[in-house]
Amino acid sequence: MGKPDQARFTRRQTLGLIAGLPLLAAGTRAQAKSDLTFDELYGKVSVLGLEFSEKVKQLNGKDIAMRGFMAPPLKAEAQFFVLTEIPMSICPFCSTDSDWPDNIVVVYLGEKQTFTQPSQTIEVRGTLETGSWTDPDTGFVSLLRIRQAEYATV
Repeated sequence: MGKPDQARFTRRQTLGLIAGLPLLAAGTRAQAKSDLTFDELYGKVSVLGLEFSEKVKQLNGKDIAMRGFMAPPLKAEAQFFVLTEIPMSICPFCSTDSDWPDNIVVVYLGEKQTFTQPSQTIEVRGTLETGSWTDPDTGFVSLLRIRQAEYATV
């Protein structure tokens, strides 16, 4: 007698799981909306310079994911690095004739991580922050940051 009840419970679980799949899919789509690409950073160029896109303005203060490349850090024990759209083989701070791309994002790590090769694609996850800010330790000025970040190679 225990087996029929057990089988019915399993069917209920299965039906409940199937009924919940649309909610799971909706949650996945909502997560995808917080992905940000370098092409989506700026909306237009005005007389005042580059203007953040509407998507960046809406995501300010929210958790996002972004893919790119790690520019070589200033020093091995740094807790921040610069995310770039293209791989950079030299430290952008170490050479005056190096072209510094407009589309960069400063990444402040929540915890120190081992840095990766500049040619390796990474995905960064953290909280997006916009507006001019000067790092008190380095003097580095940024307009766009990802804070409390962590990253992994992809």
